[in-house]
Amino acid sequence: MASEIGESADVVANIVRSRPALRDIAQRIGIDSAPLCVVCGRGSSGHAGVFLRYLVETRLRLPVSASAPSVITAFRTPLMLRDALFIVISQSGRSPDLVAATRSARASGARTIAIVNAPSSPVADEAEFVVPIEAGQEHSVAATKTVIGSMAASAGLVAELAQDRALRSALDRLPERLHRALALDWSEIADDLVKASAVFVAARGLGLGSAREMALKLSEIMRLPSIGLSAAELQHGPRAALSSRTPVVMMRIMDETAATVDALAEELREQKIALHLCGGPHGSLPWLVEDDPATDPITMLVPAYRMIEQAACARGFDPDHPPRLSKVTETF
Repeated sequence: MASEIGESADVVANIVRSRPALRDIAQRIGIDSAPLCVVCGRGSSGHAGVFLRYLVETRLRLPVSASAPSVITAFRTPLMLRDALFIVISQSGRSPDLVAATRSARASGARTIAIVNAPSSPVADEAEFVVPIEAGQEHSVAATKTVIGSMAASAGLVAELAQDRALRSALDRLPERLHRALALDWSEIADDLVKASAVFVAARGLGLGSAREMALKLSEIMRLPSIGLSAAELQHGPRAALSSRTPVVMMRIMDETAATVDALAEELREQKIALHLCGGPHGSLPWLVEDDPATDPITMLVPAYRMIEQAACARGFDPDHPPRLSKVTETF
């Protein structure tokens, strides 16, 4: 896991170099006629899909729905997706439910795109267009470089669909920022994990996918119940569960959501909740100078992944082989 985190910058650099291929896909799709976008993925790929959702809705102004593959595989109900944009995200490209959902979407008239690490895979075969992550083989069960690659490829695709020069420039800067983020030490979080009964990871907007991804890794590798949720939701029911034994990790992105995250952080500190905040003038976690709000959530994954990997090793856990899990999960 540690070495694969370190490869993330190179993975993203390769994706940035593939921009002409993404531009060709964007030109062939015909986004102007799409009534909506459907995003399909499970686990870490699903978290990349949450990130993609906010990008599509804020940059392309297309409403986005999260696909429920069981509607196809269990309920056997094809959806009416003519002219819709259907984007499936998968590392292995082998899960039968994602294959079936992609096949059904294409048969219904959707424009289908597969963002996959394995371009020679059943999911890729069913899609009309393929965006390869090309991260190479990932040996650790816990995905890291492929998640970062999926998010970068998603951002690259949206940049071309929207002809967004600012987002293109941010992606050009991303490999170097990922490399610099390897030096960020978030070990202060690990000290609170020792006595934690659960962990809450929160963010808003473009940071929500990364929050859910961090929570998954804490559960998967540290074997600690963790929930990733919107910072807005943390002002509702879940807040009642907070205590001295439930640390909160929060990411603050420099965009329209920043003020509300700052206000929540202040409230949590006043209530003596153990808060670890990344970003902004009151952040407690080491961070780089803020960059584009579309790419900073990707960069924040690097110190989080490193902290989780190191904390697991310190507790005698094997971060590469969590119990009862396999690298490829095939659901139907």
